[in-house]
Amino acid sequence: MVAYSFKRQFREPILVGSKQQTIRADRKRHARPGEALQLYTGMRTRQCELIGRAVCSEVVPVRIGVEGRWLEVGGIRWNDFALLDNFSRQDGFADWPELIGFWRTEHPDTPMFSGVLIRWSDFAP
Repeated sequence: MVAYSFKRQFREPILVGSKQQTIRADRKRHARPGEALQLYTGMRTRQCELIGRAVCSEVVPVRIGVEGRWLEVGGIRWNDFALLDNFSRQDGFADWPELIGFWRTEHPDTPMFSGVLIRWSDFAP
């Protein structure tokens, strides 16, 4: 089982099912399709709370042009703002500008982010 921690702002979108994916930096081991996931807020703190459990459905490479002009998922580059807005909503944001604002705040010195997109299904609180 693989555990992921989320900022509190993503708790409600995960619970209602509007957020069913997460973007993460590369690391030694991420979930694999079919594996069980545990989704938390505040991991490694006294405020740690299990949001729920799910099953990893997909893991694909992702790159974000943090300057706000493009996203690449599984090697396919998107620069159409309707697609970018839709992707952003699936990731718990209102639109692409909100997602990019979050990334600029969280990763201020990263003009191009490279990592993985992890999607899940069968969420249970």
